[in-house]
Amino acid sequence: MTIADIRKATEHKMQKSIDAFKNDLAKVRTGRAHAGILDHVQVDYYGSAMPIGQTANINLIDARTIGVQPWEKKMISVIEKAIRDADLGLNPSTTGDVIRVPMPALTEQRRKELVKLVKGEGEDARIAVRNLRRDANEQMKKLLKDKVVSEDDERRGQDEVQKLTDRFIGEIDKLLVTKEAEIMAV
Repeated sequence: MTIADIRKATEHKMQKSIDAFKNDLAKVRTGRAHAGILDHVQVDYYGSAMPIGQTANINLIDARTIGVQPWEKKMISVIEKAIRDADLGLNPSTTGDVIRVPMPALTEQRRKELVKLVKGEGEDARIAVRNLRRDANEQMKKLLKDKVVSEDDERRGQDEVQKLTDRFIGEIDKLLVTKEAEIMAV
């Protein structure tokens, strides 16, 4: 393994950390409705747990209401119960064959709690990136110890990994600022 391989693998892993962080941010709801909030809701579909998206069509009725239209009529009550039990703070109601999921307005206190939660997620993402940097530096030190690379190459490699780390932490910070503004917007 060369320093270039270590750098490339580290960059790939750091990008995966960013993607996971984006995914975590998408779960944190703001005042607006978005269909992605129901992605993690599991429905009991004939004895097996399935994601809600595999049992119903999910769309936005308006800015504050999600519409869930089950593919089978008898699944309406099961899906409604799954949404209620998902601990998302949502209270669905059925009208005909469509389940309407209104998004309640966030209180100021709840907004501040969500910002704290998002900051915690951001710190976890930063820690993950820093751990990847540490692992890459250890791999390079091992290459130096095994006399596969020179000290100058190892130093250059560590500098490149540090630049990667700075870039990805900057990206995490930008995502955090954007999400905080989104949460605090009334």
